[in-house]
Amino acid sequence: MNFSLEQLDAFVTVYEQASFSKAATKLNKHRTTIGQVISNLEDQLAIKVFDRVGRSVKPTEDGELLYRYAKQAIEQARTFDRVALSLSYGGLESVTIAYCSFLPNKVLTDIRANLAKAFPSMRVNFIVRTKPEIKKGIQDGSIHFGMVNVHHSTLINSIDYTLLNHISFAPFVGKSHPISAIPTAEQYGALKTSRQFVLKSLIDDEMGEKVILSPNYEVIDQLSLIVRFVEQGLGWSVLPTKIIHSEYISEHLVKLPAEQLKDDLKIPLALWCPHSKQITKVKENIIATIAQYTQ
Repeated sequence: MNFSLEQLDAFVTVYEQASFSKAATKLNKHRTTIGQVISNLEDQLAIKVFDRVGRSVKPTEDGELLYRYAKQAIEQARTFDRVALSLSYGGLESVTIAYCSFLPNKVLTDIRANLAKAFPSMRVNFIVRTKPEIKKGIQDGSIHFGMVNVHHSTLINSIDYTLLNHISFAPFVGKSHPISAIPTAEQYGALKTSRQFVLKSLIDDEMGEKVILSPNYEVIDQLSLIVRFVEQGLGWSVLPTKIIHSEYISEHLVKLPAEQLKDDLKIPLALWCPHSKQITKVKENIIATIAQYTQ
């Protein structure tokens, strides 16, 4: 059987919108046209993919089964289109890199410095975005690269996905904080009753149950601000270990070897980008830079 992309796109859109009218609006077509496309598809398949009751549309059991495969076919076709289009263009004049706020400034600074050496005339924009915003931006072309926490994530066919290993996190306090001076065996209990600062992006990524130990916690949007608060002895926080162990910060913070926290929390980091020949060299540069901060 031969199916057109128009048929598969109409099927997927009607399925997701649960309406012929809404699907027609999204695809910028007339409702009658969408209805005819679906009817033709059903004739070719010799099965019904939707039950129509008045104005409501509900997928049949066969439609439910076929949706996933149709969705994958559409995503792969879009990927083919983007890659083919990228082959006819030269290098990029500007790229936009989006990242979740748990990434330290040191990582971003090194990425920018290395890109400046390799691509001196290229403009590089850095923006903080949530994971859903990064996904949407890459798909609509407004974001070229996204560095995201892929805890609980699944592979996205239409996005180039590179797992960058893990960033380790552990509890830190300021050197002046009382917890730094008590016996190791008592530190875990003290953490559970002391003020904790929690990165908002970790909560947004559904990791609250892993990083929140104290009921007395405050949510902070910026990693740099949390570090300053911890340095001042205002509370403690779970922070990225490899970056925090820099010469300056190690003079002000203490990593707690709490006995109950035998292993550092490891957050899987991935680089998302579109499938495009244009960005291959930039992608390789970013991956090489981040590699020194993951394990």
